[in-house]
Amino acid sequence: MNSLPSKPTRKDALGNRERILTVARDALAASTSASLTAIAKQAGVGIGTLYRHFPTRESLILELYRHDIQQLIDLAPTLLESHPPLAALRRWFEEVARYGRLKYGVAEVVHAATNGGLDDEYYQPFVDAIAVLLNAGSAAGSLKPDLVPEDVLLQLSVLWRIDPARDGEARAARILTLIIDGLLAKPTTST
Repeated sequence: MNSLPSKPTRKDALGNRERILTVARDALAASTSASLTAIAKQAGVGIGTLYRHFPTRESLILELYRHDIQQLIDLAPTLLESHPPLAALRRWFEEVARYGRLKYGVAEVVHAATNGGLDDEYYQPFVDAIAVLLNAGSAAGSLKPDLVPEDVLLQLSVLWRIDPARDGEARAARILTLIIDGLLAKPTTST
């Protein structure tokens, strides 16, 4: 009988990868200096397993970025299916703010790896998600017509600069209100 451990199945490897990502997301949100050893231990895998999936800290952070950005992109049309345009926009912005609290500690890594956004494969789909929400709000009459999605993205980028440890959630909520107020269609006044 062979005493060597059996080679993990693809399902096992995928499960390990997902556990690592889940634990890393929480650990990095709590502390940007979370160690990879602690992440591996909490995920129930050895450090070698973590490094097989993510050879560097940066590769782990970028995978989290890709996953979370794709979720945000996919969320925009989903919210429009179940909410009026303005409510969908607000909920989507709130999710962007939540993501910003995670990105706060790793912004330099993501920025460097994605060349600041313009060459990033997720840049245009993210801008397109904003456009979907803005166009729906404009068509419903709740948002100004002809809003530029890239301008709104620039406004949202401030969310990645808010320190979550310094009343970040409340500050993000106030800033989102300011951003949305600036996007609202103003009723015409009769003279």
